[in-house]
Amino acid sequence: MSTPEPKTCASCGRTIEWRKKWERDWDQVRYCSTACRKRGVSRTDEALEQSIRHLLAARARGKTICPSDAARAVGPAEDEGWRELMEPARRAARRMVAAGEVVVTQGGKVVDPSTAKGAIRIRKA
Repeated sequence: MSTPEPKTCASCGRTIEWRKKWERDWDQVRYCSTACRKRGVSRTDEALEQSIRHLLAARARGKTICPSDAARAVGPAEDEGWRELMEPARRAARRMVAAGEVVVTQGGKVVDPSTAKGAIRIRKA
């Protein structure tokens, strides 16, 4: 039996690699972890995706945005409360990469958002 194709986590957008323990349930696997299963996709997550779409639509073709731009647009401005939305903004970007809407770059090169460490940029696919 060949190994099935990897999937994308519905919550965080990271790649889910096939595991032997999921052999019977692979078709039902949607989340990479218990934490992602509990978190799911909230209204804030959807607002971040919409913010990314809106910000990219306002930019020239090929230009990028930072996940912090979306976090600032959605989150509270006072006391830098938007910083709490940085990881959710990165998750939103990963889900959008999986959907083929955007790409994630580092140093101008497209990278795999599941393994990217450090600062990233987002641009239309």
